[in-house]
Amino acid sequence: MMPVWLTEREHATLVAACTRLIPADEDGPGAGMLGAPEYIDTLLGAFSFDPPRIWAGGPVSGRHGGPPGAFARFHRLNRLDELAWRTRIEGSQGLPERERNGPVVGLQERYRRGIEALGHDFAESPTEVQDDRLRRHQEFTDLLYRHTCEAVYGPPEYGGNLGGAGWRTIGFDGDVQPRGWSDAEVSGP
Repeated sequence: MMPVWLTEREHATLVAACTRLIPADEDGPGAGMLGAPEYIDTLLGAFSFDPPRIWAGGPVSGRHGGPPGAFARFHRLNRLDELAWRTRIEGSQGLPERERNGPVVGLQERYRRGIEALGHDFAESPTEVQDDRLRRHQEFTDLLYRHTCEAVYGPPEYGGNLGGAGWRTIGFDGDVQPRGWSDAEVSGP
């Protein structure tokens, strides 16, 4: 699978970093195999899609009732939502409409800088070296860890938690809405 926003080298670094943060164990695969790098890359490139990959559809996923696949269709953003999300992801870029509260360094730039700081050889480095570099760049590691957890334990429609495997590792059934409602009641008018 080709990266959406990252370069292939950056993606390889991200796979290795996510894998160090949530490694595989006897309960299941690590973050690299659960799609965390793809989740993060898709978030960074959310506006490469139409509609942007920000909010999955609904009102329910269809995993436990209701129409199947509703989460796989993403919502269109209104003008203010798009402005807020573009600012969060792309940064303010000196645009007045994005700098109402001052300049913003977006997620794209934070990831590009963070991945670069880990080094071009991070993916091929021994785990002790990877761990040391992650510790030395704690601000980026904290951001990466938050997004890795979102990916591993969030809804699979966003690109992580492949097949719900992240949920299974912690004994979580996943979203089970609606409870007590028939398919007809959930999908009806």
